[in-house]
Amino acid sequence: MSAQQVQCHADEEVAHKALRFLTAGSVDDGKSTLIGRLLFDSRAILADQLDALEKRAAGAPIDLSLLTDGLEAEREQGITIDVAYRYFATKTRKFIIADAPGHEQYTRNMVTAAAGSDAAVVLVDITKIDWKASPVPLLAQTRRHSLLAQLLRVPSIVFAVNKLDAIEQDTETAFKNVEASLRAFAEQAGIEVKGVIPVSALRGDNVTTPSANWPWFNGPTLLQVLEQLPASDERHDGTLLHPVQYVTRDSVGEGEASASGTGHQYRAFWGRIAHGAVKAGDEVQIFPSGQNAIVAEVRHAAEVVDRCEAGQSAGIVLDRQVDISRGDWIASPGSIRPTDQFTATLAWLDTEPAVVGRKYWVRHGNRWVQARITAIDSRLDIHSLQDDTGAEQIAVNEIGRVQIQTQQPLPVEPYADNRVGGALIVVDPTTNRTSGALLVKAA
Repeated sequence: MSAQQVQCHADEEVAHKALRFLTAGSVDDGKSTLIGRLLFDSRAILADQLDALEKRAAGAPIDLSLLTDGLEAEREQGITIDVAYRYFATKTRKFIIADAPGHEQYTRNMVTAAAGSDAAVVLVDITKIDWKASPVPLLAQTRRHSLLAQLLRVPSIVFAVNKLDAIEQDTETAFKNVEASLRAFAEQAGIEVKGVIPVSALRGDNVTTPSANWPWFNGPTLLQVLEQLPASDERHDGTLLHPVQYVTRDSVGEGEASASGTGHQYRAFWGRIAHGAVKAGDEVQIFPSGQNAIVAEVRHAAEVVDRCEAGQSAGIVLDRQVDISRGDWIASPGSIRPTDQFTATLAWLDTEPAVVGRKYWVRHGNRWVQARITAIDSRLDIHSLQDDTGAEQIAVNEIGRVQIQTQQPLPVEPYADNRVGGALIVVDPTTNRTSGALLVKAA
């Protein structure tokens, strides 16, 4: 194996150790402050950033939420509007954090962040709920974001009960009552909880270091839980599924040989492998043309490599000229079963409700086709977790099960099997707004 090939696999092994997680929950639950606390305690703040925060504070405690709220409107209103990404590392792990907004009107941004995350930290502001009630009533956004994270196949969900420092007495009872309610909700919804942690993002209790103020809690800190969570990974074995994002036509350099047999030029079909693996000599089939070809070589970061696997960006060079463009799929022969009708879970994000019969644009991989909802089977009540089978439409921030018909067949797969092959976004053809997310249940 060449030096470039060894480096390719080494880089991927390092990348897989990083944990991508998002913070979710209701507005003002302290998500931005929690991330600021993680960055501050892990010393991931640049000196000039810290100086600017200290000057802004003018002797008062530093507002850690400003580390993620970068838009002027966010700073003015004290809320998160767009998804902010931040990076930090400990001695054992690298992290990529997505700070998602809590407002209902920005739920689409939370969905975007969750779609590529390995974990979700759902914050619960204990000052907003009646923790003395039995059972403790949870906020709608706590339920909604938890359910969306589960639907989007976020493998690990952690609840962080925040602002316990605001309760002067009986913090142990308050936490245990909320924890019982969260675990009961998770069990009813089928959510596997990786931990329920009491924290104070403002004061730093139990975020990166154990709290001396809560001797009744002897569990791990939030950071300790995050360091142990697995990073999600699509399957590397089995059939290949490779969405073509773009096509390059490059010349072979002086003294460089090309296995494609195309003289001094080759065409590479680039994309991020959805599942399976590809290597030179593999037979593949193209969708939608149905043509077969042999893989002449595989490229990664402009270098020829022996093999690329799910999660890696690869350029596939074929042994002959085949008409392939953006939006096509390269797969193992016989593995693609295109269909124009399927059942899906619909998370609706538009203020204009989803109705039966209306045409929308949907994007599957990198292909755009027209589609329509042919039936609404049910709509989920996020409070009772029961399905309403008499629904005639799906309103903003609602979740339902629908029947979809597309203008052209698509190689969809159940979302439970693969995120790429089983996910579609819905776009309103009139406003060009992203209106919803479709997660395929069955074709």
